[in-house]
Amino acid sequence: LLSVNPYKNLPLYTPENVKVYQKIHFFEAPPHIYALTDTAYRSLTQEHREQCILISGESGSGKTEASKKVLQFIAEVSRHKGQVEVVKDKLLQSNPVLEAFGNAKTNRNDNSSRFGKYMDIAFNFLGEPVGGNILNYLLEKSRVVHQSEGERNFHVFYQLLAGADDALLSSLQLERDVQKYTYLTHPNATTPELNDSQHYAEVRKAMEVIELSATEQEEIYRIVASVLHLGNVGFLEDEGKSKLTNSMAVHTASQLLGCSELDLAQALTHRTIDARGDVVTSPLNREMAVYARDALAKAIYDRLFTWLVRRLNTSLQPQDLSGNKHTVMGILDIYGFEIFQKNSFEQFCINYCNEKLQQLFIELTLKSEQEEYLREGIEWEPVTYFNNKVICDLIEEKHKGIISILDEECLRPGDPTDASFLVKMTEKLKTHNHFISHQKADKKVQKIMGREEFKLVHYAGEVTYTINGFLEKNNDLLFRDLRQVMSQTSNSVTQKVFPASEVSSKKRPDTAITQFKNSLSQLMVILSSKEPSYIRCIKPNDYKTSGMFEDKIVSHQVKYLGLMENLRVRRAGFAYRRRYEEFLNRYKSLCKETWPQYKGSARDGVQALVNSLGYKPDDYKMGKTKIFIRYAKTL
Repeated sequence: LLSVNPYKNLPLYTPENVKVYQKIHFFEAPPHIYALTDTAYRSLTQEHREQCILISGESGSGKTEASKKVLQFIAEVSRHKGQVEVVKDKLLQSNPVLEAFGNAKTNRNDNSSRFGKYMDIAFNFLGEPVGGNILNYLLEKSRVVHQSEGERNFHVFYQLLAGADDALLSSLQLERDVQKYTYLTHPNATTPELNDSQHYAEVRKAMEVIELSATEQEEIYRIVASVLHLGNVGFLEDEGKSKLTNSMAVHTASQLLGCSELDLAQALTHRTIDARGDVVTSPLNREMAVYARDALAKAIYDRLFTWLVRRLNTSLQPQDLSGNKHTVMGILDIYGFEIFQKNSFEQFCINYCNEKLQQLFIELTLKSEQEEYLREGIEWEPVTYFNNKVICDLIEEKHKGIISILDEECLRPGDPTDASFLVKMTEKLKTHNHFISHQKADKKVQKIMGREEFKLVHYAGEVTYTINGFLEKNNDLLFRDLRQVMSQTSNSVTQKVFPASEVSSKKRPDTAITQFKNSLSQLMVILSSKEPSYIRCIKPNDYKTSGMFEDKIVSHQVKYLGLMENLRVRRAGFAYRRRYEEFLNRYKSLCKETWPQYKGSARDGVQALVNSLGYKPDDYKMGKTKIFIRYAKTL
């Protein structure tokens, strides 16, 4: 399904439209998210085939709204009763909570998801949702401490300042003016389109629906407030040592987190290193103190978000203890391909993710469909397509790929830098057709390419990455002193996300990219085990304006979403295929010869059925185990 963001509300998603699309075949009414969802829902409930709906597209194309419409349709068509209603409410109300903490205004989208989300919905044998589970991917935690021009921090900060009552703000020692907080002092912090006060009220109601207790809610907002106060901690340089300039901010942050003010101040300005049994405490210079402060703020917020997702999953656990197996429908709403003026580590991870999803699309759709025709003995002229495995290997191949080179450089002794990482990449990948560095580029490209940049030729196009910050972001280092302080807080949520065992462990945690690679591999296994449906979201223009369709913007998206190859396979192939037994069982009532029971083989029964319906030879093909129908209208 192709879904173009209209940038305005349309009367397409009414309860009346739900009824129109319920229990009809997707080709019997105009294309619609409801039609695709209904088809997946019926495959799940009638044929017991687990489903996944993959929603993709670039930022601002409407992915999050599309995922909400999928959930709304399921909530409408499944039975309305007691516990099922409770589960549906929780599934729907998980959205406002996750959006508050995981979404932000960007230049491309006022409500941009800054994390990836995969939600499994479990159904019982009656087709009723009985629970769910959410996996989150790669929250853009750098946004907590820095936002680009014209963008905002995560919604929750502005919602809290605008919507909380005076008593709560007073207890958190906050003021309503966003300009008082370093992490929020950016132009365009207040946006008329985003009613922060109203959204705050909606989030608090949603928190009650998902069964967050009053104490948990209070502790969540204490943590959010502590991040704002941490951002106001300043430092001066004094003979190579850092000095705190706003001790009141440290005092307030420590109060809200429930930790020692002295310990926090010490950990922000000093670092303890255990060098083969010798424990040495050294002062940090101003630059390193700022790094430590920002690393702590990012870690606190990132871990709070992960805790929230886990807490949601606890609330969504299926309550059906009868032992009956549940069937599952997954919904993937994940960031689209990103090509900005400046692309860094975050864009590299996001684009790697999109390469993996494109690879899965090729495996499950383009490749597997053509292989099925060959297996079934259907005459077929193969359709060529670009297989992006070569790019996935460039990024992730063991010992040779970019991830291995990056991790090797991060973990080696000595003084590795972003520049030394680029040198290593250029040495090892200089013969690869999809990798270009300044040294490898021709003279024309060298003139416009910086020495601290490299290019990857992705399936969606060429992307130039700036190397600065790759090692730091991949190491994702939070000094042990800060972890020690956080593990001793009295805030119960903070205690859970900074366990004491982490401080005592001598094992070095996996790098950020390795953790992401592992979680992506697990996601691919989950998706591969299900029958996929795709919603390809398209942004009609770069101005968030309704009624404007820019051909150049749209054609670029059509190319990188792989729609042309998909279209060629679909045009040359068959719109519908079913096993003979299933097809005969569904349509046997249309033919006297097959109704109520056909005595011969299912294949012969289907042949008799299509003969009586007057199908032309070009309209269908009989495979070894299935019938293939070329056009949906034939059915």
